[in-house]
Amino acid sequence: MSKYKAVIGLEMHCELQSNSKVFSSAKNSYSEIANSNVSPVDMAFPGILPTINKESVREALLMSLVLNCTQPEYMYFDRKNYYYPDLPKGYQITQMHAPVGVNGKVTIDMGTYQKEVLIHDIHLEEDSASLDHYSDASLIDYNRAGVPLLELVTEPCLNTADEAVAFLEYMRRCYQYCGVSLADTKMGQIRCDVNVSIMDEDSTTLGTKVEIKNVNSFSNVYETINYEIKRQSELKDTGRYNEVEQETRRFDEETGTTIRMRSKVDAIDYKYFVEPNIPKYKITKEWLESIRKTIPLLPNERKEKYMKEYGLSEYDANIIIKEKDYADYFEECLSLGMDAKTSANYLIVQIIAYLNKEDITLKDFYLTPSLLNQIISELNKGTISSKQAKEIFNKSLEEKKEPKNYITKDNAQMSNQDELTKIITNILNNNPSQIEDYHQGKTNLFDYFVGQVMKETKGKANPTIVKEILNKKLN
Repeated sequence: MSKYKAVIGLEMHCELQSNSKVFSSAKNSYSEIANSNVSPVDMAFPGILPTINKESVREALLMSLVLNCTQPEYMYFDRKNYYYPDLPKGYQITQMHAPVGVNGKVTIDMGTYQKEVLIHDIHLEEDSASLDHYSDASLIDYNRAGVPLLELVTEPCLNTADEAVAFLEYMRRCYQYCGVSLADTKMGQIRCDVNVSIMDEDSTTLGTKVEIKNVNSFSNVYETINYEIKRQSELKDTGRYNEVEQETRRFDEETGTTIRMRSKVDAIDYKYFVEPNIPKYKITKEWLESIRKTIPLLPNERKEKYMKEYGLSEYDANIIIKEKDYADYFEECLSLGMDAKTSANYLIVQIIAYLNKEDITLKDFYLTPSLLNQIISELNKGTISSKQAKEIFNKSLEEKKEPKNYITKDNAQMSNQDELTKIITNILNNNPSQIEDYHQGKTNLFDYFVGQVMKETKGKANPTIVKEILNKKLN
């Protein structure tokens, strides 16, 4: 197969989490009960008027600043006209002429290189209703109608599926860290349209763009891009590239392929008009500056902090920043005075593994940082061994009782040097031949002596202190 360069652009949609919807007073909340969060505005009843939600505008401007965009002087909205059953008004209120942000850029870490992603624009709009399809009917759920939605449009500047997914994952974290969205793909809060074309490696002319609509998971985005690159490349290899049309396709999860939906005769499918029912208003520099001050430490900044200030490895830091809940849990551990590396180790090895096994989130995890500290503090004091710490960790989770209930004198670790010295001296006196073999070069017998001490103390001896005393005695 000939070698071609893929050119990818993304349109990422993310639902915001303000209390009410963007143009109505209906509750903005995920619900599995159809049509339970609905107002006359969402249903487009005659005579209704939209009212802008200031919190949604603030959240949109916050993300515009995070993306290093330029903000408009005035805020106003447009009507995007098209008919579809899930759009009761026959148009969507969106932003075409003055988006909340244009000409932005972010840098994402690809491991071996840094990738700069250019942002065409980010704009605030209302989500549509959702359709549930059955064998004999399609039903409309208006819960989603009017939910505040941020649409982020990149320039065609990505070249691989890996880069595309890395960017989407970075943005998902940013939405979460900034507190503007839960960004949960399982609840449909993030959706993505993918645009893919290919071109000769040394060409400067873009190929024919194909759009794949409403890809609902990052893994599907990855598969979509790779399949479309393969499909277009094979057509180009066989001299049939003219068969690649500017069209809209969808991704089929069962077959892992994209399927044609409709052609796109022109790049612009819609007619836009200024929304007359929402007056434009000035975005002041003072308001923008106050929003800028609320930008928290973003994922990459937290990663750098964890590595530089706390000495974590890049691998560990990457895992912790992957989810905001992980990073918040880790930082709460630090605020309680817990050691950074020990806290990170417990979070990565013990806690995340447990969450995955039980299919729960940290919000449902019994051992809060303060409860975990009951284990770590006793481990640091030498009261319990690392093995006992893990046993107490598991027991506490199993019975939903505080760890301190399992830390008693009976299971306390032996750390008294005088007491351990007597035990070790006695063991050495009873093993003169092993001592001689040790001095003859069989240094692996050191572990034998450690094992004898642990056997004598029923596993309660502090292994660090045992090794220190043995070293002095044997050497």
